[in-house]
Amino acid sequence: MPDLRWSSPLEAYAALLEGNARFVQGDRSHPNQDADRRSELAPRQRPFAVLFGCSDSRLAAEIIFDRGLGDFFVVRTAGHVSGAEVLGSIEYGIAVLGAPLVVVLGHDSCGAVTAASDAERGGASPPGYIGDVVERVMPSVLAARALGHTEVDEFVDEHIRRTVDGLVGRSVLLADELAAGRCAVVGLSYRLADGTVHRVAARGLDDEDPSGRSTG
Repeated sequence: MPDLRWSSPLEAYAALLEGNARFVQGDRSHPNQDADRRSELAPRQRPFAVLFGCSDSRLAAEIIFDRGLGDFFVVRTAGHVSGAEVLGSIEYGIAVLGAPLVVVLGHDSCGAVTAASDAERGGASPPGYIGDVVERVMPSVLAARALGHTEVDEFVDEHIRRTVDGLVGRSVLLADELAAGRCAVVGLSYRLADGTVHRVAARGLDDEDPSGRSTG
């Protein structure tokens, strides 16, 4: 399997989708998971993508995209909510490690989005810092409802779109890398039952729709 460390954003995205197709078909190649790869990476890492995803235990990036050691720089939080630590980690993956692609990875039936939807309809917000996560997802639920959406998975897609927009809007470094064509940001939603991903947002991909929404 070719080394993807110096890929363009579009090449990195294509490799990501190819790995997911192998996973869905049950034909995984398990690349970069042997002792030679471990030794090769000991001096340095050069991942080809930053994966910012939900912490859900069913969303293990290296498995669902059939990759291995050193391929992804992974950042995960419940509901893929972002703060300074997340933004700093993503910027590190881009500016220091040289990754040409940032992926926001959500999934259907997301518990954080469901909890925000329940709270928005008058239910009690969860206690402790779980409630803080829910509050940070709430604007996505409200925005989705304003667009006429009523289903949790529609809220999930809106939350992915807003996360993509939020990363680019808050990180000057990321916005500059996008403008220079050195990086792209894509928002994907993973289907828990069949293992597929579909694109709901993109910035900086050559085949993207001008609106930033999915072209397929």
